Amino acid sequence: MKPIEVTDASFEAEVLQASQPVLVDFWAVWCGPCRAVAPIVDEIAKEYDGKLKVVKVDVDANIQTASRYDIRSIPTLLIFKDGKLVETVVGAAPKKKFVEKLSRILA
Repeated sequence: MKPIEVTDASFEAEVLQASQPVLVDFWAVWCGPCRAVAPIVDEIAKEYDGKLKVVKVDVDANIQTASRYDIRSIPTLLIFKDGKLVETVVGAAPKKKFVEKLSRILA
């Protein structure tokens, strides 16, 4: 399972109305730290397939959603559960940090 590209138009349906928790990766093509985190996000998408939905939002193409969640620095990863924001990770972080946050939410 690979992360799903989400847009301003599809964010509500794909994230806020999702039946399972969602990890949202806010990124941009030009962002070096985003490229560093991308393989971790891909691994999480595979490892948590069926338990967690993983999506990516390009901040340059989806300004409305980035603004709505006050994304000021990328990468920023948000975790939603039942349509509500429950966790935030700003900046490149090791996989362990994401797994810790996800294990609390998925428990």
